[in-house]
Amino acid sequence: MKPTSEILERIEKCSSEHKDGVFTRLYRYLLREDIYYAAYQKLYANKGATTQGIDNDTADGFSDFYVKELIQSLKDGTYKANPVRREYIPKKNGKLRPLGIPSFRDKLLQEVVRMILEAIYEPVFDSHSHGFRPGKSCHTALRQISSDFTGVVWFIEGDIQGCFDNINHEKLIEILSRKIKDSRFLNIIRQFLKAGYIENWKYNATYSGSPQGGICSPILANIYLNELDKKFREIAERFDKPRSAYQTQEYHAASKELKRLSYWIDHTADEAARQELIDQHRAQKKAMRNLPCKPADNKKFTFVRYADDWLAGVCGTKAECEDLKAEIAEFLSTELKLTLSEEKTLITHSSEKVRFIGYDICVRRNQEVKGHRMKNGTWRKSRTLHMKVALSVPHTEKIEKFMFAKKVIRQKENGEFQPIHRAGLLNLADYEIVEQYNAEARGLCNYYNLACDYHTLDYFCYLMEYSCLKTIANKHKTSIRKIIRQYKDGKTWSVPYETKAGTKRVRPVKIADCKRGEASDIIYQRKKFSWKTTIRQRLNARVCELCGCKEADLYEVHVIRNLNELGNSDWETVMKKKRRKTLVVCSKCHERIHRH
Repeated sequence: MKPTSEILERIEKCSSEHKDGVFTRLYRYLLREDIYYAAYQKLYANKGATTQGIDNDTADGFSDFYVKELIQSLKDGTYKANPVRREYIPKKNGKLRPLGIPSFRDKLLQEVVRMILEAIYEPVFDSHSHGFRPGKSCHTALRQISSDFTGVVWFIEGDIQGCFDNINHEKLIEILSRKIKDSRFLNIIRQFLKAGYIENWKYNATYSGSPQGGICSPILANIYLNELDKKFREIAERFDKPRSAYQTQEYHAASKELKRLSYWIDHTADEAARQELIDQHRAQKKAMRNLPCKPADNKKFTFVRYADDWLAGVCGTKAECEDLKAEIAEFLSTELKLTLSEEKTLITHSSEKVRFIGYDICVRRNQEVKGHRMKNGTWRKSRTLHMKVALSVPHTEKIEKFMFAKKVIRQKENGEFQPIHRAGLLNLADYEIVEQYNAEARGLCNYYNLACDYHTLDYFCYLMEYSCLKTIANKHKTSIRKIIRQYKDGKTWSVPYETKAGTKRVRPVKIADCKRGEASDIIYQRKKFSWKTTIRQRLNARVCELCGCKEADLYEVHVIRNLNELGNSDWETVMKKKRRKTLVVCSKCHERIHRH
């Protein structure tokens, strides 16, 4: 029997070669044991793996019996998805976001379904879709905006009201059924969608939406919104129109005159006449910089989507943008049963900044002439920044708000920022305080790595560094100067700490440590289906990693949330030595672990 990894690779290859291909008999892949071990391998390391749903089932206690029991319920048709546990997490705007937490059995099956759906749909997703996809990220979306939105005149900012909560179940199943002709497989997805949720010990049915927190939710949302991407492509094919001419008549005439002057400069012997021609050439070249080079009668529509957020760039009139917005709203309403927010879906001139996935985006109007090297090695002067996309850091809304939320700074009466100590970190060791500040500073610097004003984050790093120094100084009841003198390390300062490999030092992060090209949020993946099988191998070895028992009836996986939480008992000591969050133990040892 072929391993499921090879089958999924073949499915992905077929989907890539035949975009309109249909897949049947997928349900049988849910009855293979190896795919569940691969799914568990991806799930157990997440912090949410030990979070309970409506029952006590978590990643802890996984075993070969657990897999066989789940497969048997799928074989005989007795499997039924449990309702999710509804929790609420705060949003940035102060509102609450509903989060659905499935039981671990459902998480495991959802991960298997997700792997199969990813193999089918990933090759057919649009290249302008970037959210929740392997190898895609916010940075890939922003890079695409930098290249594709050059010269656009208008932005259409897309905002779909409650997208994840309003996905129509029947429409989603209908979209899935176009490529998947397997009713039993689709019924499993339907069960996940219709499972309902428990809130305040009361069951509530779900009639629409894909619960955020579910393993399948991101890819199901992408499959649903891929229909919107197709609509965008259809608009672009219909709307796009090339320029009527390569150059405007005025610019073409001026260019011919410039060539004529160049010719006579090279063929005039009289020095006075030649100098006069050179002066005319310079004046003509200067005048040409104020002439429009290319006619502005072209039309262009391009877009980028990240999850349910999208941004469209248009070369055209504002009236045409209004028509496009109305057309997109009509499509979402009639075809996808979603609502486009009239208040938040704005049409903005590209010279003004719009906010998209945390960046401020605009198209420069810059007439400055700079010299630059051409591909053939020659130099020429041109307006290198004109009509180019500029990505910038929203300091007030993001950076300053972050520092105030973390209590890194306070604002003085004159409006200046003053770094302050953080009382919540005083109980940490000195090097842990520095690492905490570094993690926060590095996260923001890495994310805004693509900004044209990235250098302005130097002030942010300065405030973080001196807040860190004040925190350490406050902990030791001393001054910043003494702390710097104590931890002096060349031109900067760093805090030493001991490891098994010897003494190491941690120093404050500078923006040069995260300079452009060295940091990104893109995940470079290994071969997609080359699964690690360490959990399965350890279970099949049938040896308790705690007591060494080889004759137990059942071996289970014990999982912890974090290695830092371990104490000094025998099983905790073993896990610390192995530096693993999992321990394969016999049922007796597992019971003893939970008793203590």
